[in-house]
Amino acid sequence: MEKLERLSKDQLTSFGLPKVKHKANNEYIKLWYRSKKLGVNLNAIAKGARQEMARRHFWWYCNFMANDFYTDKREYLKTICNELEAFENDDTDLLIVNAPPRFGKSRTSCLFVEWLLGRNNHYKVMTGSYNETLSTIFSKQVRNAIMESRGKYAGIFPKTRIKYGDGAMNLWSLEGNDQYSYLATSPTGTATGFGADFIIIDDLIKSAYEAFNPVILESHWQWFTNTMYSRLEGKRKIMMFMTQWSDDDLPHRAKRHFESIGVKVKVLKFNAMNDDGTMLDSSILNKREYENKRQTLDPMIFETNYNNKVIESIDSLYPVDEFRTYEPNERYETMPDGTIRDRFSYIKSRTDTADEGSDSLVKIVYSKVGEFIYIIDIYMTREPMEVTEQRCAKIDLDLGVNLDTSESNNGGKGFARNVEEDTRKLGNTKTSFSWKPTTMNKESRILTNSTGIKNTFIFPSDWKVRFHDYYIAMKSYHRTGKNEHDDAPDCSTAVYEDEFVRKNKFSF
Repeated sequence: MEKLERLSKDQLTSFGLPKVKHKANNEYIKLWYRSKKLGVNLNAIAKGARQEMARRHFWWYCNFMANDFYTDKREYLKTICNELEAFENDDTDLLIVNAPPRFGKSRTSCLFVEWLLGRNNHYKVMTGSYNETLSTIFSKQVRNAIMESRGKYAGIFPKTRIKYGDGAMNLWSLEGNDQYSYLATSPTGTATGFGADFIIIDDLIKSAYEAFNPVILESHWQWFTNTMYSRLEGKRKIMMFMTQWSDDDLPHRAKRHFESIGVKVKVLKFNAMNDDGTMLDSSILNKREYENKRQTLDPMIFETNYNNKVIESIDSLYPVDEFRTYEPNERYETMPDGTIRDRFSYIKSRTDTADEGSDSLVKIVYSKVGEFIYIIDIYMTREPMEVTEQRCAKIDLDLGVNLDTSESNNGGKGFARNVEEDTRKLGNTKTSFSWKPTTMNKESRILTNSTGIKNTFIFPSDWKVRFHDYYIAMKSYHRTGKNEHDDAPDCSTAVYEDEFVRKNKFSF
């Protein structure tokens, strides 16, 4: 083995060449003579050479451990492996890897941890995944590979072993290290008392709902900065292996933040289909399967997972991040005589009841000031009628609603009457009630009035958090159809129509 360690990279590489068993092959003759000089047989020296290359280089390690997946044809995997190897010691602090599902992101990150710990058993690694179950699976894969005393790993890194008594599934140590070597956690887990040279974060977001949800996205950022990042020491390296979902997800936010303070960031991005129309890896996803997925999956799910397009850029009818906002103090203005006037002198609400069991009731409270609609409150829920009627009555009372209008289709007229009865019981004599039918095609109405909504609606500055279900519903509504729910756009359209389109009088 000492002789192998003195060999050059080119010499070692030649020992690992495939298909060299034919005696007419010049490479076979060269290897045969070299094996005779070293006093070992050809198969032994070839295996030893590959093990030595696996110790030195991460791509060779992956190829040795899983040569059926890490093949020379998969150039994108070789690129990822070479970048990860360089990342161990270069000046990059954050490395982000975006690749389609099943293309080896998580598998490669597991192997990288194995390789790092084999090279230096004093490294400390912390991984974070979507939940404790996934983070534990990641941990077990690494731990089990190291624990197989007669497996491939032991042949490459024979001195790297799990410390006896310190081999729990998500927290374990290596022999020769007086501190824990590995911790697996999640946003709901803990990292107390653990420091890390390398932090690896693997796919925190599992659905479009989470990618749209500002509360969840903010919780990921707080977890990363206050829990994970605070544990960095030594090498101080961060890797994120994640699907690209939203401009506000953790990788995008981390990239913007670190670049703004002068920290070096590198992003590796691989689409399922290359720019020239060829497939990244047709053995994993060929063109026919790609087209089937494109025509079957929700466009957002398909584009984010397979083409690295953020949700905000995919066929969204409403550019919700461009909506104008107002601060609470902007509701009031000072008159010439010094008195304070509430600009929202006449307040209205528009309610659309749920059409089906999976639909939501939406109630928008607003005030029209000049040519703009200022949104005051939004109540969006799937709770039953006996709950929503009382809640809507309380909103009318608390916010001083002057006119409450409901859609009369699908039981809306009866709903409005019940709300009126409930609010009168609460002592509210101020609010007037009305209802009106909707006869036009819903989708056509939504599409036709979308520009008007974008130009006239003004939301409270914290609306993405306060009204996050509504925000998600608006953000995820597609221009080209395939929309599972349209409750929020439908009610918003009704508000716009009431103020700018419909000229007919209310029906009482």
